[in-house]
Amino acid sequence: MKLEWMGEHREIVEALIRYCNIYAAVYRAERMSYEGITYSYSQIQVLEYLLENEERGENMSSIAHRLGITRSNFTKIINRLAQKGLVEKCRMPGSRRDLCVRVNDLGRVLYDDYSKGVLKRHFEPMFRELDKLSPEARIYVRDALRGRARRDPES
Repeated sequence: MKLEWMGEHREIVEALIRYCNIYAAVYRAERMSYEGITYSYSQIQVLEYLLENEERGENMSSIAHRLGITRSNFTKIINRLAQKGLVEKCRMPGSRRDLCVRVNDLGRVLYDDYSKGVLKRHFEPMFRELDKLSPEARIYVRDALRGRARRDPES
């Protein structure tokens, strides 16, 4: 039986579901490694967020919220990263309770190695296909994946 409710978007939905299922299957598994340090996609996502937003000076609760994960899961990920020697925890200035997290030099090197590999293996093929679209069309794809209607071309 063909599901008609998806209409002409069925192939895109199918591709998106496949991509998400593959990602979900390996999200928490520590299958990647760098110089004997194993890590997972969930851990690398946290490193990536920390590196990209280090100037924000956010506490751990704020980061967990922005990433869309529970504070307890975020804390577990941070503790694993700290055990591996990739991040350092510190107290927020002027607060006894709030902790901040910083990626150290080893974490930066590991992330750099990861990013080069994932670009080549996964994202370069995707980017080549997206480059065939106009910049405006890519905005529509972005907004469709976010599940919102496009209002402002600059958003």
